[in-house]
Amino acid sequence: MNAREESPRTAVVTGGAGFIGSHVVELLLGEGYQVRVLDDLSSGSRENLPPDVHLDVLDISDRHALDAAVDEARPAVVFHLAAQASVTRSVAEPVRDCEVNVVGTLNVLDAAGRHDAPVVFTSTGGALYGNDAPLPTGENRFPAPISPYGASKWAAEAYVNTWREASGIQHSICRLANVYGPRQNPHGEAGVVAVFSRALWAGEPPTLYGFGKPTRDYVHAADVARALLAAAGSGGMYNIATGVESDVRQVFDMLSDAAGASVEPQLAPLREGELERSCMDPSLAREQLGWVAKISAADGLRETYGAMAESFESAARAR
Repeated sequence: MNAREESPRTAVVTGGAGFIGSHVVELLLGEGYQVRVLDDLSSGSRENLPPDVHLDVLDISDRHALDAAVDEARPAVVFHLAAQASVTRSVAEPVRDCEVNVVGTLNVLDAAGRHDAPVVFTSTGGALYGNDAPLPTGENRFPAPISPYGASKWAAEAYVNTWREASGIQHSICRLANVYGPRQNPHGEAGVVAVFSRALWAGEPPTLYGFGKPTRDYVHAADVARALLAAAGSGGMYNIATGVESDVRQVFDMLSDAAGASVEPQLAPLREGELERSCMDPSLAREQLGWVAKISAADGLRETYGAMAESFESAARAR
C-alpha cells in the first residue's frame, strides 16, 4: 500500500468557507476526510471553519491559482459550491456571473480530472426550472431560467455532463432548493430566513417581496450536506429538496413565533429575475441515493433562529 492509500482521503471544497460549504466541511471531517477549502471569502468567512482546516484564498476563475491548490491537495473528491449566487447581481453583472459560474466550473472540472476525482456540482433548482414548471418539479423538466444566474448554472451543468461522458469520471449534479440554516449571511441579498432572523432579532420590519406570496422549497443545510456526500461518485443529477411548498409569509410567521416577536413586515413587489413559485420533487434522490430531508421546517427554523440570534448577540457584545 502506498503512502497516499494509507493517509486520510482528501476532499477539496470550493466555497467551503461559505454558509452551505461550511456544513459540508463539518460533515466531511466527521467522516474522517482531510479537507482543503478554496474560497475567495467574498461571502464566506474564515470563522465558519475549524482553525485547523487548510484554507486557500482564491478565485476559481483564476485558473493558475486553482490548479496549484488542487494539485497540491491531490483530492479523492471535489465538492464544488463556489459560485456567484445572487440573482439580482447576475442581472446587473452577467459577465462576472458567467466568469465565476461557467468558466470557474470548467476550471474545477479540469483540475479535478487530473486526479481522477469526481466532482459534486451544486446547481440551482427554482432559478433553473423557471416560473412555468409543474410543481413539484422533477429533474426531467427542461430548464427555462429567467435570470443570468439560472442560465449560468445550466451552462455549467452542461460542462459537468460533458466532462463526465468524455472522461468516465462520475461527476454528479445536485440541484438545490432554497437552503437555510445556521451561518447563513443575513446581509445583502441573502436567503429570507437569515434576513428575517436578523430583522426580528433587531425588532425591525423586514421586506417581504412579492407581498409575501412567492413560494419556495426550504431545505436545511445539514440535510443538504448529507445529500452532497451521498451523491459523490454517483454520476447522477438530483433535486435536493423537501417537496414541500411554503410561501414567504409562512416562513416569516414561523420565525416570528420562534423569536417571540411581533413585528409587522413591509410588503413590496418581486425583484427582477425572481420566481413566483418553486417546489422540487426529491424522489430520485430518495430512490438512488437513499437520501431524504430529515429536518422539518418548524424544527429547522426554530433551531436556525436560535443559532442566529446567539451569533448576533455575540457580535454585538464584541463591538
